[in-house]
Amino acid sequence: MGTEAATAGMRRGMPEKRQAITRAARAVFGREGYSRASVDVIAVEAGVSKRTIYNHFTDKEELFQTVALEGAEQVTEAVGQILERHLRKVVDVREDLIAFGLERVAAVTEFPDHFALVRTIEAEVTRIPAALLEVWKDVGPLSSHKKLAPYLRRIADLGLLVLDDAERAANHFNLLTITDVNQRTFYGALPLSETEISDVVVDGVDTFLRLYGPGAAAR
Repeated sequence: MGTEAATAGMRRGMPEKRQAITRAARAVFGREGYSRASVDVIAVEAGVSKRTIYNHFTDKEELFQTVALEGAEQVTEAVGQILERHLRKVVDVREDLIAFGLERVAAVTEFPDHFALVRTIEAEVTRIPAALLEVWKDVGPLSSHKKLAPYLRRIADLGLLVLDDAERAANHFNLLTITDVNQRTFYGALPLSETEISDVVVDGVDTFLRLYGPGAAAR
């Protein structure tokens, strides 16, 4: 299966049956896992025949890749919008980073089926084809990560951060805030209270600023 062909197929206009298939597949993969999910169950949930699924997708792997990449692109687009809202024009670097972190964490709840799929990917990483994993990481987690780096670089250019490597700083920010919450909640499966989430994000931002804030150059 070619990656370019799968991605192109994902981006083409999706007729009603194809949408029903991908919607059902995302739910079934998230619920059953990659290995246990069957095309038969997906067909029943989508209200279509198994033959109809194979008219749209070569095999289960292509179907899984399609829904994984589709969801990853939707999340990455949402992250881009959140970045624009909070970090395009920085007024108070601490408050703006906190606001970004909180909304970025909250975005997980807007895509429950996708993040159920993410839990499947993490749980069955050794069973999912390596090529599929690499494509998914590039479109999803790595893409979202790379989107943050230029904003941090621009903030540094204003003298509000001190950093040599914007991508490394973006990785540290994510680990201290978003990734921390996602790991504690298993991507929204076991929610934390708003107070607990706020504590994690605020503490993460403060730690990040101790590493990269204007005073960091003097240490």
